[in-house]
Amino acid sequence: MFNGVGNIIKVFYVAIYIRLSKEDDNLGESESIGNQKLLLTKYVEEQGYTLVDIYIDDGYTGTNFDRPEFQRMLKDIENGKVNMVITKDLSRLSRDYIGTGEYVEKWFPAHGVRYVALTDNIDTMIDSANNDIAPFKAILNDMYAKDLSKKIRTALHTMQSAGKWVGGCAPFGYKVDPEDKNHLVINEDEQPIVKRIFDLFLVGKRINQIRDIFNEEKVPTFSAMRNRNFKRNGNNGDIYVFWGNNTIKKILQNRLYTGDLIQNKRSRLSYKYRKIVYNPKEQWIIVENTHEAIIDKESFEKVQKMLPSQKKRNDKKCEYLFDGLLRCAECGHNISIRARDKHGKAYTVCNFYRRFKKEYRTCTPHGGNYDKLESGLINAIKKILIQANITDVVKKVANEYDDNSTIEGIKKNINKLEKDIELLKNSLDSTYIDKATKKISEEMYNRVEKKINCDIETKEKKLAGAKEYLKELESSKTASKDLNKVVEDFLSLEKPDRNLMLRLIEKIDVHEDGNVDIHFNFKESNIIKESYIT
Repeated sequence: MFNGVGNIIKVFYVAIYIRLSKEDDNLGESESIGNQKLLLTKYVEEQGYTLVDIYIDDGYTGTNFDRPEFQRMLKDIENGKVNMVITKDLSRLSRDYIGTGEYVEKWFPAHGVRYVALTDNIDTMIDSANNDIAPFKAILNDMYAKDLSKKIRTALHTMQSAGKWVGGCAPFGYKVDPEDKNHLVINEDEQPIVKRIFDLFLVGKRINQIRDIFNEEKVPTFSAMRNRNFKRNGNNGDIYVFWGNNTIKKILQNRLYTGDLIQNKRSRLSYKYRKIVYNPKEQWIIVENTHEAIIDKESFEKVQKMLPSQKKRNDKKCEYLFDGLLRCAECGHNISIRARDKHGKAYTVCNFYRRFKKEYRTCTPHGGNYDKLESGLINAIKKILIQANITDVVKKVANEYDDNSTIEGIKKNINKLEKDIELLKNSLDSTYIDKATKKISEEMYNRVEKKINCDIETKEKKLAGAKEYLKELESSKTASKDLNKVVEDFLSLEKPDRNLMLRLIEKIDVHEDGNVDIHFNFKESNIIKESYIT
């Protein structure tokens, strides 16, 4: 064998590489770390080679090369410490056939490294038939990983569809049933905390107010209750961590607390790529009434209607009806409502103007009496909704979305894109086999591979866009049905409450001259505005 400059290598400095993934447990004792080490070290001793190091990745998949010990071995090769790599068989190196070919046929030779897969009788220093069939073994290893991944995913989905819990750590408020690992039961220590979060929110406490209450009372968080990632705070050595807004919001949004099991919300991109992606709602697996509820469904639905409107802002002593909804029409920044003065009056001001007016000329004050603005807005909104004949608006939009031709067309396009992507991936597999059997040259393969991967990437982007558009259409269809109820509630009250207003209004642009532009939360808002104008 020759090194990178053409000199014959007589002394081999060996790296033994050992890998075992969780999925390999069913292959038997022969694949264990101990057995691989015993077999390979014995071989090195018998051959009289110099053993540099043993690199062990225990619990790492073979479908990618993002493994700490494998990467350490590559660095040692680049630093000239290693010129020979030995594995028990080809699958221990990798189960990704393209990556295996890149290392065995290109990277190792380029770095003057001899590679041996002992039980597969593959040795890159020897010209033998076993080396010629190495690409086919790599493909079989890849197919095994793909098949195993499908079987595991199917088994998980079957259990999830049957209402079985297949997650790891139980959500806050629950624990895994000691008698059934696929069932959740109430955690008596955590359940009162979850219940209190919902109760406080339903009586009008904002998320950041709940956060402050819990932190002041040193209510234990998930990490503290499960004794992980905690830190000591205070002089008395009590163990707790701080509550954050996101933690509380996620609890308020979690339907699991109603007794329903929602799983398959996330998945891995593929069996080769471990990146986690969020699945669209239509792929979620939901089974109702699988465990004891902490929150009744009616209360949970009330919370969901109140949640989207909560804005991230500092609390004020007085919470105004349109607080957090007012925007400056000129600069786009928030318009805040100042605390009432000694005469009991509150005024508005553009935050951008208030913050930078001393440094340089920015926006204008947009100052005005808030109470007059609030009264005028309520009357204007009522007038808009009455003149728009909201019942006709709802019917018009509902009919538009009840026509399934658009939605069905998008679904067909999604199905076609998914099939096209699968065909392109199969074509890539076939092209690699053609290269392995010398039907096409390396240069031809690289050109075709680049073209196919480019096509796959383009279609995957179109697929993601189509799924997002479908999600938007379907949510709009549901929203149109909710609008009538919100408007009826609004018109029936002399002065609506803040939660109702936040459900109805997205934002209100306030101009310096006192005019306002009202933006509704619903997609029907365009029709409402058109009706009002006429």
